[in-house]
Amino acid sequence: MNAELEEQEDELLALASIYSQEFRRAVSGLGGEIRVSLDLPRDFSVIVKAGDKHRDYVISFLPPLVLTFDLPLDYPSTSSPEFILSCKWLSHSQLSAVCKHLDEIWEDTVGSVVLFYWVQFLREDLLDFLNIRPPLEIPVNDQGQATPSTEGSEAGDSQGEAEGSVVETSDEAAVSLDPRALSMLATDTDLLVHLLDYDERQRLRVFEGQAYDCGICFMSKLGCSQYRKCGHIYCNECMSEYFTVQIRDGNVRGLTCPEPECSSTATPSQVKRLVGEELFTRYDRLLLQSTLDRMADVIYCARKACVAPVVLEPDTTAALCPSCRYAFCTICRKTYHGTSHCKLRANTLLTSGSDSAAESSYAGVPQTEAGLQGLWEDYASGSEERRMFLEKRYGKHILNTVVEESLSEGWKGQNSKKCPSCRANIQKTGGCNKMACFTCGQYFCWVCLKQQLHHRAILIHH
Repeated sequence: MNAELEEQEDELLALASIYSQEFRRAVSGLGGEIRVSLDLPRDFSVIVKAGDKHRDYVISFLPPLVLTFDLPLDYPSTSSPEFILSCKWLSHSQLSAVCKHLDEIWEDTVGSVVLFYWVQFLREDLLDFLNIRPPLEIPVNDQGQATPSTEGSEAGDSQGEAEGSVVETSDEAAVSLDPRALSMLATDTDLLVHLLDYDERQRLRVFEGQAYDCGICFMSKLGCSQYRKCGHIYCNECMSEYFTVQIRDGNVRGLTCPEPECSSTATPSQVKRLVGEELFTRYDRLLLQSTLDRMADVIYCARKACVAPVVLEPDTTAALCPSCRYAFCTICRKTYHGTSHCKLRANTLLTSGSDSAAESSYAGVPQTEAGLQGLWEDYASGSEERRMFLEKRYGKHILNTVVEESLSEGWKGQNSKKCPSCRANIQKTGGCNKMACFTCGQYFCWVCLKQQLHHRAILIHH
């Protein structure tokens, strides 16, 4: 008896040493739990079929099998370990076949410790034993969820179910199920989602435990301090500074991978983790604004104190702000005036000059840019009496708003060019002719305005 207890203790110590992360010994008694992760081939995948369509997903990790055991007093000389085998992606009949095979392994090694051989079989040979070859097929229920089927063939042979599938046995075959087999498959949950989530978590755990060279600073750091999005790896410090510069410059659509020709974009959760709450708030706001600016059926409220986004209704020039309930015209951006003509702004009048209602509204206002420039200089540099005269003649609103806006448009026409992608106005202050749009991130030539491919981001460390 003492010899058997010694063998049991030695075996438990060996398991704890070999499988330090997977093995957990029972608090009292001679038993424990081992989480056995399978060694999958490189090309292993799961497939979900729904009618004539199918989806294929490459995975590197499957949820582990859990072997819970107790060692009887006469183990290993006489009795086998008592155990329960559970799994979240194998059916009852498949697990029953595995339990019976574990009994066969014990019968071949009576008198010797067997737990290590069991774990080795589950880790290395389980897929071959169950005839599971990639891709692993997962049935789909009527709701479109990838769940185990409740129909299938009986587990008549030692290899369980049909090749490469997760299939539950019928009620008729349930009498042959091993009570030690505990399938944790649930018919009301999406098995595919569970498998993909587990695979992603394990990939991240492996990544964070290894060292990689940053593609920007070329220093080797652990994965837990690295940024990985599309297979290209950079340290968090470099990516944090890169994102910070882009967000402060307003280029929220430029948070792409620094690798040339790679268009992978960072997710909001990654951005928040790297730049902090304050910059992320700015990023979130600018990203929303940039998205709305690209939508042809969205404008902003005409009230400067509001400027909430407003969705345009088709075949009408009326817009109603959902925030402040201000109704305005989408053309002149004044209070909605029904079928009456818009009182066009002076800069619009410069280009059309044909609307009689507009001409009467701006009677006496110069109709050329040079005339507007002279009027503005006269008003800005004139005496108090001169200002009052001009305001009485043209109206203070015309002088302060319409003339100023017209001159601004003229200045932009002379000193800026429009992005060939999103038509945003861009001013060139220096450097080479390869420009990057601050709104959409498009690269183009300043001379010919031809769009160019993405080039490698340069990050300067201070």
